[in-house]
Amino acid sequence: MYQEFNRGWIEVITGPMFAGKSEELIRRVRTLSYAKKNIVCFKPSIDIRYAKDDIASHAGGRYEAYAISSPKEILNYVREDCDVVAIDEIQFFDESILPIIDSLADSGVRVICAGLDMDFRGEPFGIMPILLAKAEFVTKLTAACTVCGEAATRTQRIIDGKPAYYEDPVIQVGAKESYEARCRKHHEVPHKN
Repeated sequence: MYQEFNRGWIEVITGPMFAGKSEELIRRVRTLSYAKKNIVCFKPSIDIRYAKDDIASHAGGRYEAYAISSPKEILNYVREDCDVVAIDEIQFFDESILPIIDSLADSGVRVICAGLDMDFRGEPFGIMPILLAKAEFVTKLTAACTVCGEAATRTQRIIDGKPAYYEDPVIQVGAKESYEARCRKHHEVPHKN
């Protein structure tokens, strides 16, 4: 008997800030749009750095997206004929997004997510460890360390020209005014003591 091939899967683009995660997500989505795929894109509504309703990269790339505050909102926009769901800054969503992503992939949708794998402390960011384990494909990008130019795998938060304290809040949306890419050697996270 003929069995239909299920083309759904999860792919994750990850790494520190300024590594090109959003740019890579936009590139993949644009390529799939040329292939006439039905695509729906999402981003967290708290990310208004460059655009309210677009996935936007530090390099200036943009792609239309729905800004959502809750993962369950995804289901309001994904139709039965959807081929691809793209989600930027996925680290800002809670664990309720995981069964939604699994369900989409199980139903044949290609789910492409981009997000930080580590927070500014150098620790796993929210749902990312689970998402990375569940994904069929993972692309880990690096940036250039702002101190030495070597491969940066971490995100350094800067407050008034100094490294943020470990005890500071994990979520603080920002760009070049608040963050730098750093290698392991030059990543600093002091304690308040």
